[in-house]
Amino acid sequence: MSRTSIFSRLRRKAAEALRGRRFRAAVEPLHGAGFDVPEGAVLAIVLVRNGGYHLDAFFDYYRRLGITHFAFLDNGSTDDTVARIEAQPGTVIDRVALPLAQYEDLMRAYPAQRYGAGRWCLYVDMDEQFDFEGRAEIGLPGLIAYLEGRGDTALMAQMLEMFPDVPLAEVADLSFDAALRAFRYYDVSTVDRFAYHSAQIEFSALMADNTVPTDALQFCFGGVRGRVFGEECCLTKHPLVFNGPDVRIAPHPHVSSGVRVSDFSAVIRHYKFAGDAAARDAAQAGTGALAHGEDAARLRVMGRDPRVTLYSDAAREWAGIEPLYDAGFLVRSDAYSAWVRR
Repeated sequence: MSRTSIFSRLRRKAAEALRGRRFRAAVEPLHGAGFDVPEGAVLAIVLVRNGGYHLDAFFDYYRRLGITHFAFLDNGSTDDTVARIEAQPGTVIDRVALPLAQYEDLMRAYPAQRYGAGRWCLYVDMDEQFDFEGRAEIGLPGLIAYLEGRGDTALMAQMLEMFPDVPLAEVADLSFDAALRAFRYYDVSTVDRFAYHSAQIEFSALMADNTVPTDALQFCFGGVRGRVFGEECCLTKHPLVFNGPDVRIAPHPHVSSGVRVSDFSAVIRHYKFAGDAAARDAAQAGTGALAHGEDAARLRVMGRDPRVTLYSDAAREWAGIEPLYDAGFLVRSDAYSAWVRR
């Protein structure tokens, strides 16, 4: 190894150590002293900033799913988000007012390290609804029992962008609850797929030690946002992860390292365009919080066409998990389906 490469590696290590110290110094506990996640409970981990628009529907959905414990990492909310979360039982809030683009991995990992050691952690954003085959029949406990019975420590899910059958501007004033009813459509006709361990995936090194039981489990990119806005967004996540001793949790917003992935995939309904998406993207782009420039890409398209729509002849109305299996967007496991029916 050359002297230059040694010095370069040392500089990177020093910079990473400094970043970690800055992060730890910035953590501000706001609510939930004594917060504890009992054995057997699933901890929902949520990174939030100005999430008041989504809160009521968010808690309603995830409490019905069976989540009783929520760890929030607030990234500098200026609305009533924190006060409203404080009023909810089973919640803890820490604040970190650092740039998301430089510290997102540490922000997402911190709640799991602080509150979720030895627990199943469900990573969800405020505009996401995690769903899976058997939700009504066996629920989250049945799903966890299946994963643990196989020795799995992660479940893959694909993000499904939901949208209405009208231009986005026509539904910009809807409440989130109303948007959930109006955003009934999706489009998986233009998805790019890559092998799980493909070197073409930018963050593939973080998954090098992960194991997958079938080549059918692939990473998806693009989709309807790629078609309309030119975004190369990653649609695949590991939202449900057991935070055990061999797992490096959330080094990237979409994946954890050192996990054994289960043999089927779930879905995350994503309502990114609920509310005034153009105004939200403009505010986000102005902060410089994100490094990937997707907000700017959407703003350019919306600026050119104020009546932009995601709806097309390729759109399909939500009808549950089964059509997503049939379309090849999700991966079915005969063993898991039998587990649900047992």
